[in-house]
Amino acid sequence: MKHQKLLFLLILLQVVAFTNAQESNDYVEFNDRKNVVHGIYLGIAGSYGKIDKKDTYLGSVKIAYVANQQFEVGIIGVGLYSEQNAQSSSFSYGDLVGGYGGLHLEPILFGKSRVNVSFPVLIGGGAVGYLNGDIDDPFTDVDEWDAIFVFEPGVNILYNISRYVQLEAGLKYRFSSSTDFQPGLVSDINGFSVGIGVKVGVFNMGRNRYKKKI
Repeated sequence: MKHQKLLFLLILLQVVAFTNAQESNDYVEFNDRKNVVHGIYLGIAGSYGKIDKKDTYLGSVKIAYVANQQFEVGIIGVGLYSEQNAQSSSFSYGDLVGGYGGLHLEPILFGKSRVNVSFPVLIGGGAVGYLNGDIDDPFTDVDEWDAIFVFEPGVNILYNISRYVQLEAGLKYRFSSSTDFQPGLVSDINGFSVGIGVKVGVFNMGRNRYKKKI
């Protein structure tokens, strides 16, 4: 009887030891922390397009927050120079200069991949004016400024060089409100533009360090 009790006790100890070993090697570590990836960057870009069929050059600077590599929100400023050289028998103006800026929004597809597709949108406003035929000091030599509202959607291809640097290239179309310039000058600054740019920052900081074992 004693031998049977001892055998039963040994078997029970072996079962308990085996169960503990299995639990220590194969366990699930639950993680209730959402894996949201944050990012922030400074971006600069240059573009070429047309306003009233004339060559137009644009440069932009933006600062944006990136949520989970899927959506950007920030602010952007754009400067433009258009070779209008408007002239007629009754007036003589130089080229068109100006700037606009506002809210930057950009949904991103395939954000976890090295190559992404995004759809940037600018919503804001600014002003444009004609130079008085002299570009040596353009912003004090503008005959008159005219305020405009701008809505500019587009599509970009993004290439992630590293966690800190991203290249972008894309196509945009600029919609603006009408200007109040006299007849013969541009009535708006609508038009396509193509451009390239670079973003420098951290695109995936705040990563979730919890690990799961299954």
